[in-house]
Amino acid sequence: MLNIAIIFGGLSSEHEVSLQSAYSIIKNLDRKRFNPIMVGITPAGEWFRFKGDIGKIADGTWCNPSDCSRALISPDREMHGLLEIEKDAIYGVLLDAAMPVMHGKNGEDGTVQGLLELAGIPIVGCGVLSSALCMDKHRAHQLAHIAGVPVPRSFVLTDGTDLELAREYMEMLKYPIYIKPVKAGSSFGITRVAEEKDLAAAIVRAFEYDNEVIMEENIEGFEVGCAVMGNDELVTGEVDEIELSDGFFDFTEKYNLITSKIHVPARISKQKAKEIKTTAKVIYKALGCRGFARVDMFLKPSGEIVFNEVNTIPGFTSHSRYPNMMKAVGLSFTEVITAIIDLAVDNENA
Repeated sequence: MLNIAIIFGGLSSEHEVSLQSAYSIIKNLDRKRFNPIMVGITPAGEWFRFKGDIGKIADGTWCNPSDCSRALISPDREMHGLLEIEKDAIYGVLLDAAMPVMHGKNGEDGTVQGLLELAGIPIVGCGVLSSALCMDKHRAHQLAHIAGVPVPRSFVLTDGTDLELAREYMEMLKYPIYIKPVKAGSSFGITRVAEEKDLAAAIVRAFEYDNEVIMEENIEGFEVGCAVMGNDELVTGEVDEIELSDGFFDFTEKYNLITSKIHVPARISKQKAKEIKTTAKVIYKALGCRGFARVDMFLKPSGEIVFNEVNTIPGFTSHSRYPNMMKAVGLSFTEVITAIIDLAVDNENA
């Protein structure tokens, strides 16, 4: 049986979402093959090994003295695991692999992946470079463009006080535009700007989440996604489609679906779905992804496919897009988790 660290929580605005994903993964883990070593990180950045009922992860009560002991990943490759601190004793826990289940900054951006690579622990999912690149919307778009994939026109601001430059950019992009933090997940800090009077406030809001802000043109059409799994040989799930009745797919819509619907499979032709899957694979490889990721794109009325972003740690609840796209091609939640863990372990042993 393999010891698999499931790392959840963290210093991120998506802390609560991480708890729900981790709960679903642990609940559906094949216990005949894998022993979950549950490692929680508080919003303050404290690391603990959690040994309680997994329901406490879902309801946010996991961090308590009776269920937790202080713990940290040892960077010593000879240790190859977790250091658990209990009273006056320190115990070593060997890890066969680790699965970061943290969305957004300080988890999905290559930081935790760097610690795991330093420790010599196989990572379930993308490594340092691909995680960092995919979190960076601007640089991800540049690499996708080099790979021949159309991307939205955009400009980057590094100074939130230079409104004159922002207005010049906006004139070139035309209304409406989207103001986004360059590095943030789950649509945090994103504003759709339809009039110049709303520009300054949108820029200020985006800079609250990152030190770079991207101004991006609006793409007519709708968003489609493709779940990709693999290292060299890639498998795709069914393409999904986001139907919006108003606005855009922000944090509230992603996790509550108040006015939007997700269609799996997407309501498009088989040929167009095949094109989207092929494009998703091109983007996945261009950004150096490994293990698994969800590639999000736009489908324009003309049929052109435009890159949006890659989520290297997509949501993993029972209603999340990634597992549901894989379910549509016959893979259960447990089978998906088993496959991506095997990819990490097999890659280490190759």
